[in-house]
Amino acid sequence: MTELLAGFIVLMLIFFYLGIGVWVFIGLLLVSVTVQIFVLDMSFVKIGAIASSIMLRSASSWELAAIPMFIWMGDIIFRTDISKRLFRGLTPLVNKIPGRLLHVNIVGCTLFAAVSGSSTATAVTVGKISLEELSKRNYDPMISVGSLAGAGSLGLLIPPSIVMIVYGILAEVSIVQLFAAGVFPGLMIAALYSTYIAVKVKLNPSLIMDQDIETRSFSMSDVKDLTPIGVLIVVVLGSIYTGVATPSEAAAIGVTAALLLALVTKQLTKNLFIESIMSAVKMSAMVISLVVAAALLSSTMGYLHLPQKIATAIANLDLAPYALMAMLAAFYILLGLFLEGISITVMSLPITLPLVIQAGFDPMWFGVFLILMVELATITPPVGFNLFVLQGLTNMSISKIAKAAFPFFLLLVVGVVLLTIFPQIALWLPQQIAGKP
Repeated sequence: MTELLAGFIVLMLIFFYLGIGVWVFIGLLLVSVTVQIFVLDMSFVKIGAIASSIMLRSASSWELAAIPMFIWMGDIIFRTDISKRLFRGLTPLVNKIPGRLLHVNIVGCTLFAAVSGSSTATAVTVGKISLEELSKRNYDPMISVGSLAGAGSLGLLIPPSIVMIVYGILAEVSIVQLFAAGVFPGLMIAALYSTYIAVKVKLNPSLIMDQDIETRSFSMSDVKDLTPIGVLIVVVLGSIYTGVATPSEAAAIGVTAALLLALVTKQLTKNLFIESIMSAVKMSAMVISLVVAAALLSSTMGYLHLPQKIATAIANLDLAPYALMAMLAAFYILLGLFLEGISITVMSLPITLPLVIQAGFDPMWFGVFLILMVELATITPPVGFNLFVLQGLTNMSISKIAKAAFPFFLLLVVGVVLLTIFPQIALWLPQQIAGKP
């Protein structure tokens, strides 16, 4: 059987199993086992030996310990009033900028992303507070919802990011340096969003009908409101970048800090503790099961020699590096219509990573590129997670929310183009950390 036919069979099996509605990680396992039996003609004993070895090795990865910890930290914050304090503290800082409280969506999501690691958690937590306030003040609902959809996706890019950890494990890239690589691209995307809002409101002031403009200056009470989120950012990212802790250890430190903040503010109850840890366990089980299943699929594709053959075939097309990235961008946008971020990452990486390395791109840079493409997936129907989150918060139709998010989708595309033309946006900071010129 030719490699092309084998690749086609793998692709069809993936669409088949996902199409019949099985969970993604079970679908990946079924694809692997089906190919091993019917294409590679392996015995059940050999399949069991391969699967047990690969899955045990993947599940035992030390870096995976960071995922449940970061998820738990984000859930603790979600269940306390830290997000409300964040909104209050940011309000006087943005009232003189065209678009006023709309920028709270952007800045709030940017700050919350630095402690949650999750796009969904970021959109839900900030959205629960800001959308109600913006509605009360007669802000245009389309730009309110659209800005939150776009800014919520920053939870994937600004460290610590769960998708970054998954990519770092699968691509064997330093997670600390990968976190650093996401900082400036994340700030760039946030700046693009805020600039767009300011220009749009300047051109069309009717988008904001709020006449009750707060004129108070930034005060010590606002500093107190912003202190909890600031403490968490400093504790988590500071411990990583100063070398005091690994990402996994920093995640545990962050959980401890979040619990202490909840205790100090008298919000740490038995119910909060149990509900947050159960939510984190469920989400962590989903993420880690995907990573383990993807490792088995990657191994199966290795037995088929698919990554090498596909890389060779595309190399023979003699595509220019930028043409290759444009093709991969279209491929990821297509995947984003049907899959969420972690699934996209674990399913595609065995094929795409060898291609970009062969084309001369830095795997660290490609990690940021991939996460930007995954961000696009969070705001594209029919499976954009942020769209579903916002539908639950607003009761608007998915089509209307997708329309509101479309300008921010285009801004993300602009961000991808800028990152591709100027790769140092992502690479400069990790190079400084590594001590490279």
